Amino acid sequence: MNKIELTIGAVFSLAITGAALAHGGATGVVKERMDGMMAMGNAVKSLSSMMRGDVDYNADVVKTNAQTIQQHAGETLTKLFPEGTDGAPSEAKPEIWSDWSEFEILAKQLETYAVALEAAAPNGLMMQGQNNGGMMDSSDMMSGSGMMDSSDMMGSTGGMMGGSQMMDPEELANMPADGVFNMLAQTCASCHGKFRVEKK
Repeated sequence: MNKIELTIGAVFSLAITGAALAHGGATGVVKERMDGMMAMGNAVKSLSSMMRGDVDYNADVVKTNAQTIQQHAGETLTKLFPEGTDGAPSEAKPEIWSDWSEFEILAKQLETYAVALEAAAPNGLMMQGQNNGGMMDSSDMMSGSGMMDSSDMMGSTGGMMGGSQMMDPEELANMPADGVFNMLAQTCASCHGKFRVEKK
């Protein structure tokens, strides 16, 4: 199993646990954001199966799932986290509000990658041998200098999440769909790792 598959597998696990967000007696804005997270989790789950080759690749399904993520990311997501809405049944960590700018960056990044994934859907999968336009191979993308570690990705002054170094949306749209999905998945994993309470 290569490193892209491992990353996608990790996000697949996050998507499954996302289904548990719909319980716990949540109401109001907490329930609204849990419902949004579950919708995104289900979309990621569907995409993960396709990117791993468990089901046949379907560009229309990729577009639909990418649109679902777009609808719940960016400002739509951040608006659902007013101060004072942590604590059970919410799984939001207090760090969301103490590191708000970082949370906003990740929410916007998720939206950007979802938009790019919709555009990249007709490009197919890198691992199917389609023309990848000179993009890094899977081992380069996830290791060494090809992929930044989580601290670089989460940094506010540089790296993939830092805004100034973000790939141009047109470049992203020209990538294989699984390459864009992997970036989207990494964003989900980074955000969950920092801002979501771990289930025990």
